[in-house]
Amino acid sequence: MTSDLLAPLDLAFWNIESERHPMHLGALGVFSAHSPTAGAHAADLLAARAAAVPGLRMRIRDVWQPLAFGAATREPVADFDPLDHVRLHAPTDDFQEVAGRLMERPLERGRPPWEAHVLPGEDGVSFAVLFKFHHALADGLRALTLAAAVLDPMDLPEPRPRPAEPSRGLLPDVRKLPGLVRGALSDVGRALDIGASLAVSTLGTTLAARTTAALTSEPSGTRRTAGVVIDLDDVHRVRKAVGGTVNDVLIAVVAGALRRWLDERGDGSEGVAPRALIPVSRRRPRTAHPQGNRLSGYLMRLPVDDPDPLRRLDTVRTAMDRNKDAGPNRGAGAVALLADHVPALGHRLGGPLVSQAARLWFDILVTSVPLPGIGLKLGGNPVTAVFPYAPLARGQSLAVAVSTYRGRVHYGLVADAAAVPDLDLLAAALSAEVETLIMACDP
Repeated sequence: MTSDLLAPLDLAFWNIESERHPMHLGALGVFSAHSPTAGAHAADLLAARAAAVPGLRMRIRDVWQPLAFGAATREPVADFDPLDHVRLHAPTDDFQEVAGRLMERPLERGRPPWEAHVLPGEDGVSFAVLFKFHHALADGLRALTLAAAVLDPMDLPEPRPRPAEPSRGLLPDVRKLPGLVRGALSDVGRALDIGASLAVSTLGTTLAARTTAALTSEPSGTRRTAGVVIDLDDVHRVRKAVGGTVNDVLIAVVAGALRRWLDERGDGSEGVAPRALIPVSRRRPRTAHPQGNRLSGYLMRLPVDDPDPLRRLDTVRTAMDRNKDAGPNRGAGAVALLADHVPALGHRLGGPLVSQAARLWFDILVTSVPLPGIGLKLGGNPVTAVFPYAPLARGQSLAVAVSTYRGRVHYGLVADAAAVPDLDLLAAALSAEVETLIMACDP
């Protein structure tokens, strides 16, 4: 393994992190245990297998050389010890409560930025594993690849080969400078095009609707998590009745749940239409070389203020269709693409400013994390649920991640614990909203 410069978006994630806003992804896998000692055995397996996974040995180191000043490189650690990253905890009867406390702790930046926390269940028949990966190390698909490497072997399809990409060295080949200059000018043009459409779209989404203090707050640095499981057949039932996609239904469920939750807690939903960022992966799922974030996004107003569940779904479907027609390279949601056009030192100096500006673009993140359709196991113990967790942007109180696994949809909620002490009520509202949609679809 050799060192490799971080891609621009990875570098952006590395530099916008702060103590109260750690930029790691998470996934809580719940396993059915064959014995009361299954959790301890799982911790031993994870540590032993992690030692053999090259991607888990990579740390991130700052670079201060000419032409790469302010960049960072991903490089292997010679004295890598997986026991520094895999931790066995005391038995618990509430996996989500422990996961919330662990999600608020930033990863140690001096060593490979990932952790696996094994949580034995007090019932003796279950345990959970919380994986944490820094967003600079992995996006959702890459995190899945790394996690799968330490689970029991799976028969996954081979990735489609593509031409090998040259390593991003610290200094460019002088003979290529004319082409690099032309490419830079072209990049500037693309950046201006993205920036213009971003400005127009952002202006349009900031007019005529209000958000709510429940979704925007000063950071406390604390975290709370919750998980919700719904039947995928119920989602398909709604989709077949009214049209659209599964993703449209899942986003509409979030909008309806927010409405129910705001009304129940006394904040009120009238006039509330928070801006939701819907990340879009620009990576092909089966291609090789999965390193580096490749993300764009769609931006839309969630129709929280609309009392009609089917009308909310229709509004979501229309907005998503409009975003898809425009493509992931345009609109306010495409802000991530601008990272490719910012020099390394710009990410270094501008990271804190960018993190504070997140609230200007969106109020809540609603993201989908892919999972394989086959069963996952660790030490022969099968996964029964997987709850994905997204990082919280500065000034925002709630992030929603969704995964579909073996016929069930798993919502993973992450919130600022001080701003959203009643996250369990929002989780219950998600389940209730599915039932509301089903009833609305019945003739």
